Amino acid sequence: MRAVVVDEFGATPQVRQVPDPSCPRDGVVVRVAATGVCRSDWHAWQGHDDDVRLPHVPGHELAGTVVEAGHDVRRWAVGDVVTVPFVMACGACATCRAGDQQVCPDQTQPGFTQWGSFAELVALDRADTNLVRVPPGMAPVVAAALGCRFATAYRAVTVHAAVRPDDQVVVLGCGGVGLSAVMVAASAGARVVAVDPAPAARRAARAAGAHLTVDPGDDPPAALAARLLEVTGGGAHASLDALGSPATAQAGVLALRRRGRHVQVGLLLRDDAWTALPMGRVVGWELSVHGSHGMAAHEYPAMLAQIAAGRLAPASLVGRTIGLDEAAAALAGLPTAGAAGMTVVVP
Repeated sequence: MRAVVVDEFGATPQVRQVPDPSCPRDGVVVRVAATGVCRSDWHAWQGHDDDVRLPHVPGHELAGTVVEAGHDVRRWAVGDVVTVPFVMACGACATCRAGDQQVCPDQTQPGFTQWGSFAELVALDRADTNLVRVPPGMAPVVAAALGCRFATAYRAVTVHAAVRPDDQVVVLGCGGVGLSAVMVAASAGARVVAVDPAPAARRAARAAGAHLTVDPGDDPPAALAARLLEVTGGGAHASLDALGSPATAQAGVLALRRRGRHVQVGLLLRDDAWTALPMGRVVGWELSVHGSHGMAAHEYPAMLAQIAAGRLAPASLVGRTIGLDEAAAALAGLPTAGAAGMTVVVP
């Protein structure tokens, strides 16, 4: 098969022929119809993720058709059109039995712990626990976005931020996950303030349902938070850092009103993993700080029902589609990409 291969962290990946993946006994091989280009893929390419071993094929947001099923698979067959959460859980441990597969201690992740979906084929293990059937009529480029950014944002907004009608919600960073969070929060009846330095991203946020957009400029976290406190009438009920940086995490916490809820969705890796937060404010104002790490396969039906009903439109968040030969450049250009919305690769 053809695949995008990383031979050296930070160096331009190459598209070349590699061996087809072997089918796991408990898994499937999927012919990739579409795969998203996510900031997490960029982190893997940069060597920020300790699970990645070279040579490596990135890609973790995918949709496609099952072309081979392992001997132990019971729920899936050749020809099924599927997507998958980026966290593939074991399905057997105490955490999984409690319904929290998204934080399974024995998880695997395509594009991180194993070769991913920037390829014509990808092997996915533990199929009966992790695969999700793509609804009839949903385009692969839309289904691919569900496995990471949209599903992660959906759970972050509905479970951790617990957004209610008329809540004031601040979203920091309007890439794929941020725009998804804006859309989900707005659909829940919240008043959403979206923060991003890029004009195109702010325009996309307004199109996704943001009531107000803010250019952070060069403001330090406390100054940006002061502006957000003003425009939210005393602070947000919930804030989401959809970028992942010390500055956005701190601004998100400081932008909350008393008893507000901050959700950290964007990754903080390497040195940033030990970011200091204003814990005096957290204690004194009884704030909540949550991490959010994807969404388990069994939670997809509620989200899919919202999409089917037209209350959520992830298709509108896809900015462009590209071929496999363009994926390496798209990956390398993520931090400075001027285009808004998600980029999806069609191999």
